[in-house]
Amino acid sequence: MTRQDATMNGLHPPDPRWQAVLRRDPQADGVFIYAVKTTGVYCRPSCPSRAAKRENVEFFETNEQAAQAGYRACKRCRPEALSQEQRRRALVVQACRAIEQSDSALPLAALARQAGLSPHHFHRIFKAATGLTPKAFYKSVRARRVANALQSAPSVTDAIYASGFNSAGRFYEESDALLGMAPGTYRKGAAGEQIRYAVAPCVLGQVIVAATRRGVCAIEFGDAASVLVESLHERFPKARFEFGDEEFRGWVARVLGYLDQPQGALDLPLDVQGTVFQHRVWQALRDIPAGQTASYAEIARRIGQPRAHRAVAHACAKNQVAVAIPCHRAVRRDGELSGYRWGVARKAALLKREGGS
Repeated sequence: MTRQDATMNGLHPPDPRWQAVLRRDPQADGVFIYAVKTTGVYCRPSCPSRAAKRENVEFFETNEQAAQAGYRACKRCRPEALSQEQRRRALVVQACRAIEQSDSALPLAALARQAGLSPHHFHRIFKAATGLTPKAFYKSVRARRVANALQSAPSVTDAIYASGFNSAGRFYEESDALLGMAPGTYRKGAAGEQIRYAVAPCVLGQVIVAATRRGVCAIEFGDAASVLVESLHERFPKARFEFGDEEFRGWVARVLGYLDQPQGALDLPLDVQGTVFQHRVWQALRDIPAGQTASYAEIARRIGQPRAHRAVAHACAKNQVAVAIPCHRAVRRDGELSGYRWGVARKAALLKREGGS
């Protein structure tokens, strides 16, 4: 049932915390706890005890809050101790820190040995917790290092070694995938990059659409065309801006048409840079059908990182191609609308035009 269906039938959307309790979901351990009024006991979500009635259950964020409210810890699930899932998460966090602090990729065997697990078991729990393999996680770390180094190092050569590459050849092989453009171009504020753009009035005010030779790099809303153009120039301070050709005008027409009648997906070639995690979030957003929404927590579960709801919200905020990556379909756990890069009013208007809530 969608949130709109629930509202039309006079119902509230189901509380995901209660759904986690019914599933005895170990992924929810440490996220919240629940207490049962009739027994005076508080439990972790995965507690194997017989399910209580919903009206007798209340939720708390911490054990301390439940204890202050007069509840005592369950002797069966021992919520005051770390669960198996929490112990696994701690091992994964330890491994992530080791990867982030290393100048080179760490062998799987070494990471597993540090965690006290077999390589196969460690690989499985690492991917379950982060949604990435240790190798892919290192590539994400390296991408961030490359971007930071190019902005601060005295030269591209210095950036190569500062970001952990032991050869220039390997760096240039991977740089386009990491940055979306040549490293020299990125370092120079997109110098030499050709960016086509157009600003037009739309149902949400003004919209600017911009594209590199690889695809659309910006779809942004605003109240004044001049402000949108200035923001684009600040993002690519040394690019060469030009009016669009016939192909680009077709992309702009598709954006405007979608805003007028948002049906299906807005399928455009995109040129957006982000971390591996951000791209996974953006793809999950594109998988949400028009007229439907998903909470940040639900999106985090869909990409295999159930505790990463704050990081999901951050990835939504980093999206610079509105409607092509429909971050307006991401909502809070309770179904209410929260922050949107271009204003919550526009977010509500987009959902309404899609037939959503």
